[in-house]
Amino acid sequence: MAKPKVASVWLEACAGCHMSFLDIDERIVDLIGKVDFTATPITDFKEIPEVEVGVIEGALGNEEELHIAKELRSKCKILIAWGDCAVFGGINCMRNFMPAEKVLEEGYVHTATTVNPDGVIPCDEVPALLPQAIPVDRAVKVDVYVPGCPPEADVIYYVFSEILEGRIPTVPTDVMRYD
Repeated sequence: MAKPKVASVWLEACAGCHMSFLDIDERIVDLIGKVDFTATPITDFKEIPEVEVGVIEGALGNEEELHIAKELRSKCKILIAWGDCAVFGGINCMRNFMPAEKVLEEGYVHTATTVNPDGVIPCDEVPALLPQAIPVDRAVKVDVYVPGCPPEADVIYYVFSEILEGRIPTVPTDVMRYD
């Protein structure tokens, strides 16, 4: 029997959720024996393949991220939102208190570490910002929510274990810590 295919994307976030996934330690070897990771942030994929499970880390803040979320949703049977940015919008939503144009101006012109003597926002190179950063489910249907910043490795492993058993997991609150 063919192993279920999994694709994951890293959108508007810090990569902490994928690092937490790596923290499942030796259990990753067991998991790799049961699933086929087809596209991940480290495989430099150019297009998303058809998969059983799609994982989104990060909020949606620009047109490119919105496109990727919609494409992954259309190519997977089960979509997981991983981490507080994907589930709730996370820290990315702090920019929602100012217009997108002001966000770009602050980032590309006024930030102390910016080297931009002409004060020009690189519009051709930067995907157009959405009016606000949003959690994934504001754009596409999400089947499984895995909150946490980042989610704990045990919770991530639990989610994959449940899916491999044919169940859509609900993350129980007793496995999440709020220290």
